[in-house]
Amino acid sequence: MNFIKISKESGIATVTMSRGKVNAINEAFVDELGAVFNELAVDADTKAVILTGDGKFFSFGFDIPELLNYSKNDFARYLKKFCAMYTQMFLFPKPVIGAINGHATAGGCILALTCDFRIMVTGKAKIALNELNIGAAIFAGCVGMLKSAVGERNAEKVLLTGAMYTAEDALRIGLVDSVTAEETLMAEAKKIAEGFSQKNSDAFKTLKNLLRRPAADCFGRSEEDSILDFIEIWYSEPTQKVLKGVVINM
Repeated sequence: MNFIKISKESGIATVTMSRGKVNAINEAFVDELGAVFNELAVDADTKAVILTGDGKFFSFGFDIPELLNYSKNDFARYLKKFCAMYTQMFLFPKPVIGAINGHATAGGCILALTCDFRIMVTGKAKIALNELNIGAAIFAGCVGMLKSAVGERNAEKVLLTGAMYTAEDALRIGLVDSVTAEETLMAEAKKIAEGFSQKNSDAFKTLKNLLRRPAADCFGRSEEDSILDFIEIWYSEPTQKVLKGVVINM
């Protein structure tokens, strides 16, 4: 693994995203994160998972400068992988705690939405689905997960304004479930994970599936169309002009 680190202790696996300073998502990152969650799903010793990031970012989202070099066919392949990965994480059969250690924007926020419980650091960190601000669209699955978390009206506010939310503001609308200081984040996340890990695993898996499978089936039917729309908008002249100005300090 080049971009994902795993540690295990007392039945809890901590998955740490570690790609440069901002944990930008590229195709290799998607492949690794998906493989890790596939492995943990069948690992009998893993009772709960904590997902977090290295440094000051949970994840910036897509590695835009790298993806700008993709052809439309290559970009379509990448997007299908990304959407399949977050759907897999959304339906992951065990508890997942998102320990949001810093900024979680765009694709980074999408990864956070897959978690069963999100705890975020207070301070300067922001969370957002801010694709509209760079002229980009979003996927049906992201809309479905967001609605499940914050409700339809708040989902409209999040997506149609592209607003950047502090931890406290995110807590008020249900985008995160708890907030804490940076120095207590992992201890709090582990405490929450331990609580989940003590529940009957089969019962948890069944209940989570009952809660999330209908949403996943619903947005799955629209996912392919939303990917095609995303591609057309991404390659449009106005959006390309904005995207080419994005710089990521890796």
